[in-house]
Amino acid sequence: MAAVTNTYESVKATILSAHESTTSAEKINFYNSWAENYDQDVAVLDYSAPSHAANSVASHFRGDRGAAVVLDVACGTGLVAKQMRRHGFGHFVGIDGSEAMLELAKETGLYQNLKQSMLGEEPLPVQWGLFDVVVIVGALSDGQVPVCAVRQLCKSTKPGGYVCMTTRSNRDNVEYKAALEHELKQMEDEGLWCCAEVTEVEDWERAVSEQEEGYITGVVYLYKKL
Repeated sequence: MAAVTNTYESVKATILSAHESTTSAEKINFYNSWAENYDQDVAVLDYSAPSHAANSVASHFRGDRGAAVVLDVACGTGLVAKQMRRHGFGHFVGIDGSEAMLELAKETGLYQNLKQSMLGEEPLPVQWGLFDVVVIVGALSDGQVPVCAVRQLCKSTKPGGYVCMTTRSNRDNVEYKAALEHELKQMEDEGLWCCAEVTEVEDWERAVSEQEEGYITGVVYLYKKL
């Protein structure tokens, strides 16, 4: 069992070290090594994205939540599924690039299926148009999943289903966020989906960059597939 070192400063150092990972293999190695302490570390940061995303979906979804099939992309250890379970959702398929994260997600007992895949580098290993809800929380940011991947999220969703996405609004992510919002609007203009809700969140998580203090802000985007 790894020693617990989850002070704010140690968590900050861990996350800043991730920025040194540039290749896919390096990123996967980082998340594999972080998996065991991940839940404790993000708790230190008061990371609120999973609960905000689950709340957004729950406020709009009108179908049978127990029967709905949810695709949790970049599922990590299962934090989003745990939050959605509180709202009555019960059928989850998870995808992540890290085997160690997937092992922890499996231990939650919430997922009917778990698959390893690097989003943005290969197609999602799922049937298009199958899911009632698709969520991606925490992975749409600079240096992680490319903006173009959101089209696969839309393709995976049933007509009338929802896609919930999050990103950070802090200084390091300004250009990525602008590119993401441009793509979301472009897809809306193409008639692929319509915007159901955009939620700005003030206290997203504690800042970890050297240039920022206190809490950073974030955004939850909810789109309904047409």
